[in-house]
Amino acid sequence: MSFSDIFKSSFLENVTAVSLPDMAISLVLAFCLGMFIYLVYKKTYSGVMFSRTFGGSLVAMTMITDMVILAVTSNVVLSLGMVGALSIVRFRTAIKEPMDIAFLFWAIAGGIVLAAGMIPLAIVGSVIIGLIMIAFCNRKTIEKPFIVVVTCTDGEAEKRVAGYLSEQVKKAVVKSKTAQKGNIELTYEVNLKSDDTAFVTKLYEMDGISSAVMVSYNGDYMG
Repeated sequence: MSFSDIFKSSFLENVTAVSLPDMAISLVLAFCLGMFIYLVYKKTYSGVMFSRTFGGSLVAMTMITDMVILAVTSNVVLSLGMVGALSIVRFRTAIKEPMDIAFLFWAIAGGIVLAAGMIPLAIVGSVIIGLIMIAFCNRKTIEKPFIVVVTCTDGEAEKRVAGYLSEQVKKAVVKSKTAQKGNIELTYEVNLKSDDTAFVTKLYEMDGISSAVMVSYNGDYMG
């Protein structure tokens, strides 16, 4: 192969398959869409600890998907090879929050739609999805439940705990009970009458109570 034959290679023909203005516009829109998804994710996050790295990955995921689909749509032969190459990729990171999966699919779908040239669909669809996410995922419950874990020394102390909690909170339901010699551990789900949690301190000061712990609870985690 001569030096001139190298420049006649079909590889160089793919350089102009996607114009620079198209690439710039598509990637800028993908970045803006990714930032919008990130802001909605940050606004609606209700987990234990917010992860900025995952939020940043949503922006990167939108742009990467956009770049891949631009390459696929510009060359049919390349699309077949890329499908085979991407099929060997395996992700091992565990998704801790169920809603994180929805945001990942949102970022991927946004990148695909943008690269396909359906810009109005990507913008309008993302705005609608964002409003739905904010309306439903960021909604505060009227009565926030709490978990109270009390350690007693005997049955009399257990009765005092039940009577005291029934007076101090709206509802107290026993969720679990562990009994050992000289030690009874009770787990209550309670709904508070107000934001005052001083009753937990008074509960600990009662005779026969060795410890009293209260944590918030939303059905998915404690913290």
